[in-house]
Amino acid sequence: MQRPPLDRAQRLALLTDMLLIRAFEDRVTQLAHEQGRLPGMQITCHGQEAAAAGVVRALTPEDVVVTNHRGHGHLLARGVDPNALMAEIMGRRDGLNRGKSGTLHLADPSRNVLMTSTVVGAAPPLAVGAAFAHRYRGEKAATCVFFGDGAAAEGSVHEAMNLAGVWKLPVLFVCESNCWAGAQAHREHCPIGRIADRAASYGMPGEAVDGNDVEAVHEAALDLLEGRRAGHGPALLECRTYRMHGHGEHDPQHYVDKAELAAWAGRDPIVRYAEVLRRDGLLDAVEPLAVHASGIVDAAVAFADASPYPPPGEALEHVYANPIAREV
Repeated sequence: MQRPPLDRAQRLALLTDMLLIRAFEDRVTQLAHEQGRLPGMQITCHGQEAAAAGVVRALTPEDVVVTNHRGHGHLLARGVDPNALMAEIMGRRDGLNRGKSGTLHLADPSRNVLMTSTVVGAAPPLAVGAAFAHRYRGEKAATCVFFGDGAAAEGSVHEAMNLAGVWKLPVLFVCESNCWAGAQAHREHCPIGRIADRAASYGMPGEAVDGNDVEAVHEAALDLLEGRRAGHGPALLECRTYRMHGHGEHDPQHYVDKAELAAWAGRDPIVRYAEVLRRDGLLDAVEPLAVHASGIVDAAVAFADASPYPPPGEALEHVYANPIAREV
């Protein structure tokens, strides 16, 4: 559909989101390689910033986000406090979830970020439940769920899409198709080129976009989300992008062809968009915005370092709706 072009503030917000995500993930990478700084596996979204910023900026506050293990960018674009996010990743008491979730099970109910599931393919069924809740309550809202092309092969994802199609639920399935499932290339685990082509099998619209073009992602997400909120059932958006780091920061990705990696580096979504904004006379230089993003991340690390670890006595707090040994 035709809609007014994005104004200067909206376009700069997309760039600012991507710069913050990149700066945050760069620092997570750095900390992951420092002895004793971060607990557990760290999985980043380097190269996929346009998909996160473009889709999440299209959401309303009433919409719900369900994400996966590569979800830092989704939370930052949603407006989650970088201080609390970094503290959570570092396992600190002042973290987003009081140090209990770490990087792989993040949630921020105040921003309608319902949950993160690190189980591959587990997020879409959870999102279907959230979308059912929208319809049950009569809400004009949608649930947006992120997963990768590797997860798209899981039976749980097919079941979620099938049920959403049967019940015409307001859920937008967003596949960040980043060419890799762990150490397997797309051609090794997927018999078709475009995940979006599967949408017709479930009676839903499917669209594939250049996942490194933030405005193309944003426009597609705006259109598809509008239909979901209007009661037109589910949809599938495939953002075709590239995972620029290994599966996690423990993975040196020796299996990746260096020429392929270099080619995708030449399509960096931040560099591309900054050039577009300069060409359109909306941006003189990206450096001041990048410096500002780095400052936000510096402050987040300082905040997390100053936060204590949670005491053992808090282990069961905020875990159960009806805490153990307490009568209902």
